[in-house]
Amino acid sequence: MSQLENRVVLVTAAAQGIGRAIASAFVAAGADVWASDINEAGLEGLEGARTRRLDVRDGAAVAALIAEIGPIDILCNCAGFVHAGTVLDCTPDELDFAFDLNVKSMYRTISAALPGMLARGEGAIINIASVASSVKGVPNRFAYATTKAAVIGLTKSVAADFVGRGIRCNAICPGTVESPSLEDRLRALGDYETARAAFIARQPIGRIGTAQEIADLALHLAGATYTTGAIHIIDGGWSM
Repeated sequence: MSQLENRVVLVTAAAQGIGRAIASAFVAAGADVWASDINEAGLEGLEGARTRRLDVRDGAAVAALIAEIGPIDILCNCAGFVHAGTVLDCTPDELDFAFDLNVKSMYRTISAALPGMLARGEGAIINIASVASSVKGVPNRFAYATTKAAVIGLTKSVAADFVGRGIRCNAICPGTVESPSLEDRLRALGDYETARAAFIARQPIGRIGTAQEIADLALHLAGATYTTGAIHIIDGGWSM
């Protein structure tokens, strides 16, 4: 039997990209997966998962869903948005939105799920951060990198506070990953082929990563019982 068999997993932003790959991977591992996203229609086709609409910016909705699920063994926080631009391009509203979606969403889900984990004396939290954070300075990613650096701090703080009570909290820091979000950003640059070639050229490993590769790391962390407070870089050597 897989160590993830029948484990209760909540995945946010599961409609596409990394979140969807993680949800599918946990289903394949035999877990009881609750896949959530604000885009409920995008959750269609996630075979084997229970799907729910969830706006992670709504604290009441987060609390209600976690109350419906009951005790959660593994929480995967995947919601996020990539803003482009420097500090001079970033408006106060954009920065507030970035913190609300990229950071406070994790505060909401962890705050709601953690009491149940503590009551059972175990739980795993996996937060999707980014290499564009405190790991590496990336041009034109001010709001994104600032908030993803905050995710790293949040992860370490939760890990330090509850390491003695059976809770593990780790962060995954992907580099450039194939996803609908990446495709949208490449097209927004105007010359898709040139932009894509430039993204590939900056990868020392010679290609862009896949969402499945991030999902494989999430599966590992779910069962890595001696790992907490760690930042797991998966970027094809970009941050070397």
